[in-house]
Amino acid sequence: MLEGSILQLLEASHRNSKRPIRFGVYYKNTLIALCHALEDHVLTQESKPLVITAFQRGKWYLQEAERYADIAKRAGQVVIMAAADSGFAEHPTSQLPNVDLVALNQADPVAQEWHLIILSPDYTAMVICQELSDADYGSAGVPASDVERKFYGLWTFEPELVQETAQLAIAHIEKYNPELAKKLIAYKQSIQPRLGTPEDLSGVVARVVDYLQTGQVNISMPTTTRHQALDRNLVSNEIQAFLRMAQIMDAADLANPMAAAEVVTLAETIGQLLELPAWQLKRLRLASLLHRLDPLQKTDSVLAASTSSSIHYKEDAPNCPLTCPLVPGAQVLRTMPRLRAVAQIVTHQSEWWDGTGEPAGLAGDEIPLESRILALAADFQSRVNQKKTSQLSREEIFTQALEECKQQSRRFDPKLIETLSLLVMGLQQGLDLPLMTPKLSASMWLLDSRLDSDTRTEVSIYQNLPTR
Repeated sequence: MLEGSILQLLEASHRNSKRPIRFGVYYKNTLIALCHALEDHVLTQESKPLVITAFQRGKWYLQEAERYADIAKRAGQVVIMAAADSGFAEHPTSQLPNVDLVALNQADPVAQEWHLIILSPDYTAMVICQELSDADYGSAGVPASDVERKFYGLWTFEPELVQETAQLAIAHIEKYNPELAKKLIAYKQSIQPRLGTPEDLSGVVARVVDYLQTGQVNISMPTTTRHQALDRNLVSNEIQAFLRMAQIMDAADLANPMAAAEVVTLAETIGQLLELPAWQLKRLRLASLLHRLDPLQKTDSVLAASTSSSIHYKEDAPNCPLTCPLVPGAQVLRTMPRLRAVAQIVTHQSEWWDGTGEPAGLAGDEIPLESRILALAADFQSRVNQKKTSQLSREEIFTQALEECKQQSRRFDPKLIETLSLLVMGLQQGLDLPLMTPKLSASMWLLDSRLDSDTRTEVSIYQNLPTR
């Protein structure tokens, strides 16, 4: 990480904190898709955001200058940093009254970074990355293909982190233009961003996935191996968009802020007691993390006109007929080939054992097993959470929650109720289930958000329940 760069300063400020920032590696085409999705979402807003961006070199800005003319119409203030190239300052977009250019010195470490920082009351987002050095590329050397260039960094919706990064960027701008920095500080202070609600973010999440899929289809690579590497990077970020939204949903639910993480632990434990194979536990875990994507169910996805893909994947789907049209939120998941089984699990968690549920009226073993497990785990978790503030003991809370689940014989698989009874017996006897949210930076399970607990230590899922 280059000394004095914005990325390095951000990392250093959190290095010894309880929540250090974790970064991933992104290919250039992934960053283009992410930035275009986040930029285009600005065009749908009326909140006049502050937009600060760094393009490395002016020639990259010139390729996007027309887009930034449109963005400037919606934004309150736009600042563009780049090492100046011919025509950097002459383009008509640069002459707009609310657009300012900052010509970076060639030796400035920020000239090796790629940033997009968007700060408004209703929508905060950022991409902040730094290109790998020649040494970082290792023995393979710097890639000949532009789309294979790699960047180290992160992207997030979190207001606190976006505000902090904007402040670092303004401090850097002050070295070049103190008057502009003063104006930006005043504008930033006039903006009071909040943690976006799931409804606020559902549109941008769908847009991010759409643009990443478009980038995936448009990849033209010389070798299959390189193609697959770029593909995995894109899909990781598609999944990350949903997982971040799921975490925001939990953070916004003050009454049940750990719902997803606790349902994951309960569902996985039930699956392990049933001796499900690893691949089935893996998709059950992801479905549990995403099981509360209700706002996406109510959103018309931007994916409606672009669900085709030239890339196909094999994935074992739950063994049941999918005869019903998926609700929009699950349909967004289903357009991602690797998440079709997860979409089916999430969709059918509302089916009932007696066939009176929705959306397909499936009954008994027609309902995917993972959907049945997820439904029971989510219901049990909710009941336990509601009783946490009561005067009941730990054992009484578990007993009552289990009894209430048993009373819903029309809804839940009786065999799973028996498995849950076994699990509850263990909990009553002091069994601790480790509660740990995923924090993986560059894989198919990519999730790096600061919305989780203040520590990375494993804790028990119900360690704080009262005891006698």
